[in-house]
Amino acid sequence: MPPPPTDRLRFREMSGDDLDAMAALLGDPVVMTFYPAPKSREDADRWIRWNEANYAEHGFGLWIIETHVGEFVGDCGLTWQRVNGVRRLEVGYHVVPLHQGRGLATEAAAACRDFARDHAISDELVAITHPDNIASQRVAVNLGMRRIADDLGGGTVRHVFGMPL
Repeated sequence: MPPPPTDRLRFREMSGDDLDAMAALLGDPVVMTFYPAPKSREDADRWIRWNEANYAEHGFGLWIIETHVGEFVGDCGLTWQRVNGVRRLEVGYHVVPLHQGRGLATEAAAACRDFARDHAISDELVAITHPDNIASQRVAVNLGMRRIADDLGGGTVRHVFGMPL
């Protein structure tokens, strides 16, 4: 069950029907600036299947976010991640360039934060960002997070922002 709608967005589970939109999102060099490389269509298909598995196992994952009239905005949700070897609940988000800079990532991430709190999923929420991704860090700060650590896993240093739930 995804979070309830916000003022401008609604959430739903992603499925194979979203492959074109997710391949465009995850393959966009602007969206993926702070990743090693944009993802292929096959990677996007694996992304969808990973989230379907998360829904089945945990009851949450990254959800499709769209406007109330059904325009694709991106994905946002909750996933378990390893931070310096410790399992932590992360809020993650990707927004298509057309909708960036309008506060939609913050709006969606806040709904996911509240969902995690309301469902007592974890006692803490984190956001993991590339050190140069100021926009993503701004979203984390707007959620009430502060920088709590650097993650040294995966060969790349990432900033970790966190907050109690």
